[in-house]
Amino acid sequence: MKQLKVLAFTHQQIDLKDLGKLVICNQSLVGRLSAVKQQFGIAEIFYVGTCNRVEFVFCASQQITPAFIKDFVRSLDFCIEEDKLDDFVHKAKWYEDEEALNHLLRISCSLESLVVGEKEILAQVRKSYEICREAGFTGDYLRMIMNQVVKAAKRVYTETRISKNPVSVVSLAYRKLRELNMCSNSRILIVGAGETNKTISKYLQKHKYSNFAVFNRTLSKAEELAKDLRGEAYPLEELKNYKKGFDVIVTCTSATEPLITNDIYQSLLNGETDKKVIVDLAIPNDTDEAVLDSNPVHYIEVKSLQEVANRNMQERYQEHVHAEVIIEQTIDEFRPLLKQRRIELAMREVPLKIKEIKSTAINSVFAADIEQLDDNSREVLERVINYMEKKYISVPMVMAKEILVNNS
Repeated sequence: MKQLKVLAFTHQQIDLKDLGKLVICNQSLVGRLSAVKQQFGIAEIFYVGTCNRVEFVFCASQQITPAFIKDFVRSLDFCIEEDKLDDFVHKAKWYEDEEALNHLLRISCSLESLVVGEKEILAQVRKSYEICREAGFTGDYLRMIMNQVVKAAKRVYTETRISKNPVSVVSLAYRKLRELNMCSNSRILIVGAGETNKTISKYLQKHKYSNFAVFNRTLSKAEELAKDLRGEAYPLEELKNYKKGFDVIVTCTSATEPLITNDIYQSLLNGETDKKVIVDLAIPNDTDEAVLDSNPVHYIEVKSLQEVANRNMQERYQEHVHAEVIIEQTIDEFRPLLKQRRIELAMREVPLKIKEIKSTAINSVFAADIEQLDDNSREVLERVINYMEKKYISVPMVMAKEILVNNS
């Protein structure tokens, strides 16, 4: 596992607003990762971006150092001033070899989440991996890593109570919203049609909320969510022109600048003066601070949920320990699997070589002798050769696996 690396920027070291500067939107992901792969000679890579972490998982021979991280971040062309780059580098965490696999397993089992036990993180990591796999950024090695990640996470979620009555960021936000006793016909604007808003929308729909308007940069995705909610769909740029009023705004997008400015908020109010609700689960926040300073608002955001998350961590400590055991077992089981795969890759030329030897024997070395045989003898000889060919292909692999098992 010496080539496995993870470079992590998380809520534990970096303020959530600063963390937002490291978010990569889907439109620029391919170009940015392509540039990084080429510049650093990285064989495989995928990017994970959630509401409280940005991580890069990759395979590379070079050792990670502060100088490497600085060049890595600089090459991704983030909106970070040069004089502030050292601060990001100082706050970054990096992992290599088995420590990198351990970290990736802990993330996917939600042990590093803002709220321990939330299953959403596994789906987010898998989706991030799939996007990069489809773009051609990952290969056989990260495929094996992800198989172990999914296997371990499923064990943790089924064999421990860590996700019993899970309290994710979304469910915490929804609970706070429910405490405000909004009526079921409250006018709800959904800004963004990603996984987070889809999830909170399901909570809302389940509890009989029915008055939705969905805004998204890609209209087709807004229409898809609006269809599920039996609401209306609009392109994001129409938010500033919306005049039907609202009671609640639920927003979570990948925008790097606030979408809900004070001017847009005043336009949405359309003269109404009562206290509204904003549920902002975006990192960085979609809501401009001027909105909160200038208007009466019940404001619910990720950062305000941190205290609840800390209590959750304490309550689930015993399950945390059980999950750690599963992670350790997964790493122990993966070592021989990785060695076995390396043997398979090293020996994948064996079948071709054996077929080549067979062809030379039949068509060149013993061609004249075979020509003198009758049809029945030729058929028997061909069956014998084919049988031996299969055995010669399988025997070296079996022996190699036996040696591997005995040496483990």
